[in-house]
Amino acid sequence: MAQSSSTPENTASNANSTAATPDAPGPDSGRVRLAQVEPPVALGALDGRYRPAVADLVDHLSEAALNRNRIHVEVEWFIHLCRHDVLPGLPSLTSEQVDGLRRIVTDFDAAAISELSQIEAVTVHDVKAVEYFIGRRLAALGLEELKPLVHFACTSEDINNLAYAVGIRDAIVDVWLPAARDLIEQIATMARNSAQVPMLSRTHGQPATPTTLGKELAVFAHRLSRQVNRVAATEFLGKINGATGTYAAHSVAAPQADWQLISREFVTGLGLSWNPLTTQIESHDWQAELYADMARFNRILHNLCTDVWSYISIGFFRQVPVAGATGSSTMPHKVNPIRFENAEANLEISCSLLDTLGATLVTSRWQRDLTDSSSQRNIGTACGHSLLAISNVAKGLERLDVADDVMAADLEANWEVLGEAIQTVMRAEALAGIPGMDDPYERLKDLTRGHRVDRARMQEFVAELGLSAPAEQRLSALSPASYTGLASALVDHLD
Repeated sequence: MAQSSSTPENTASNANSTAATPDAPGPDSGRVRLAQVEPPVALGALDGRYRPAVADLVDHLSEAALNRNRIHVEVEWFIHLCRHDVLPGLPSLTSEQVDGLRRIVTDFDAAAISELSQIEAVTVHDVKAVEYFIGRRLAALGLEELKPLVHFACTSEDINNLAYAVGIRDAIVDVWLPAARDLIEQIATMARNSAQVPMLSRTHGQPATPTTLGKELAVFAHRLSRQVNRVAATEFLGKINGATGTYAAHSVAAPQADWQLISREFVTGLGLSWNPLTTQIESHDWQAELYADMARFNRILHNLCTDVWSYISIGFFRQVPVAGATGSSTMPHKVNPIRFENAEANLEISCSLLDTLGATLVTSRWQRDLTDSSSQRNIGTACGHSLLAISNVAKGLERLDVADDVMAADLEANWEVLGEAIQTVMRAEALAGIPGMDDPYERLKDLTRGHRVDRARMQEFVAELGLSAPAEQRLSALSPASYTGLASALVDHLD
């Protein structure tokens, strides 16, 4: 008897249908197919719920932007070859023809996107579709006979690597960096405004030497600034050298041309740095370097989020309620720090993608494999989650008030943190020849470790030590709120 084969999915489906009651509706019964709704329903959060926060990236890192940038590269290569008389018989382009060619890029709109998509449906090759798309427009410019010049001596990766480099550069320079710098300045402003607000530190979660709120915020502004400076210094590389990076077809077609010079001038003319040594692909090392710096920025920002969240939880910050907003669906008193929690999640997603991109893109089998093609289509998503997090942190910080009264009460309840100052002064006194300063650390340890010490007990202890008059005066005047060292002055390093 013949046996029917069944996949695990079919088996599961059959099991479910057997278990269901005869008149129970199936999981798809009566439901509208959302995939068929117009306009299309977004699958991902960045193109749906969070679109407003990341929309500026669409012009640089979307599939449509990639295709526009491919057209840009192809058009400029066409113009470059004509202007440098690379091939015998190439005509000089008129200014009108050059303008017309560049309008193919600047006029790239919804209709053009649709047309290009239809061409690709036939070619089943995205870069070839771009070539045909440009070719269709040459006759109107009086350049029909120059169709063979479109994509001349190029492999797809000659176009792709340059298109990606232009798009990534513009996304970083025009969108991500301004947002990151604005956030850093926002943190720096908060740091300056709270430079003298004393705050109890917590190392290992335990009360520790006091600082100021401003100094702690300045640490983050400084750390983030260093990473932004690294991102801003990124060298965006590009190449245009043929199927295996040897200019083989170029040299056969036009042996008289200085193809390395032509390549270098073209790449630098796009505002990129020329990579002279590649396989079929530009090696993407610069991308890996960029993504590592961005991921490090993300992780430092994540650290800021967790610290601010914790400060909110112990009352050092008060959240300003938003009129009409709901903190909890059941507890009306709550104002939840959702901006920072949302940012944490998006930073983690961004980092995971950036890490994967950095690890994947630096490896290609022999002269080329296709793993980078699929990987690079996620660059926009990786940047988008970082940009969304930056937006959330900025909005979260806007809704914070400094609770200096809570910080003051916290300091007043922890006089034992002066133990460090007293034992250090005792060491200095011993070195100056003051008698009775033996075992300062152990004496303070006996007084303070595991014990709460108030103002009266601490000042009594100081008075019993036999310090020199100036030292005793300094320590008697000291309080947890004034024991902040140079913290407020350190904020000046931001300037």
